[in-house]
Amino acid sequence: MDSELPSQDQTRVADNLKKIIQSDTYQLAHQDLDLLNSSSMRGVRMLLEISKPELYFEEAGITSTIIVFGGARIQEKSAAKATLKEAMKNLDANPGSAKVQRNVSRAEKILELSKFYKEAREFAFLASHFGQSGESPGPSCSSHVIVTGGGPGIMEAANRGAFDAGCRSIGLNIELPHEQNPNPYITPDLCFKFNYFALRKFHFVMRAVGAVLFPGGYGTLDELFELLTLRQVGTQHAMPIILFGREYWSRLIDFDFMADSGLIDDDDLQLIQFAETAAEAWELIGSQATNKP
Repeated sequence: MDSELPSQDQTRVADNLKKIIQSDTYQLAHQDLDLLNSSSMRGVRMLLEISKPELYFEEAGITSTIIVFGGARIQEKSAAKATLKEAMKNLDANPGSAKVQRNVSRAEKILELSKFYKEAREFAFLASHFGQSGESPGPSCSSHVIVTGGGPGIMEAANRGAFDAGCRSIGLNIELPHEQNPNPYITPDLCFKFNYFALRKFHFVMRAVGAVLFPGGYGTLDELFELLTLRQVGTQHAMPIILFGREYWSRLIDFDFMADSGLIDDDDLQLIQFAETAAEAWELIGSQATNKP
């Protein structure tokens, strides 16, 4: 058979080779984004979310962390005042609107809660500056490293406090349906984006020697009860869990009622401590936390 192909066939063969090279099946598996994002590769993506932060933490020499949780909607005082001012302006224009009146009431509450932004920032400064267990505080700090969800509000305040101290801090951000960017105070090479909440939680607790929870919403409560459950059943090492602002938390959750009802043991109440100032929270953490979990 003649090995020379007619020009028409040569063109077909060249086109076919081009299609082969451009085919999804010819891509290296780890470079095939459509494959990696498919439902059948969920397990692979989960493994990557476990492994990637772990590799970076080991490379960075992070030995222990302190978790700070709290509301994303809590603002610095100046921002909260501006929000209230705008709400009042809208009320002047719509005095009969129940919705606008409600917005004013909520803005007033957010202004009251702005004190927790200041306290979270101060706590993170103290924990970063004094919690390095003999290290010189700075960009190489490896112990008692502040870790937050990487977003706004209390998370921003805590990362900002570490930034003020000239120390590193971690942000474990999450991809949400609505646009969300990490706050600007996280150490750049210690900021991670997650798709799976469960794996994000894994990295929160893995190196934690303590947790401080400021007032917050559903997300903060989710993290609180995750920590309490792990401590209650003994799968998480002993670590202080500090609720910042007894009045807020006591009104929100009646822990004594849970114990009185027989649904938790009286000893389970000892898993929780309260603090009212940044210094008090740091004293509780510093007196109980060890270098390594």
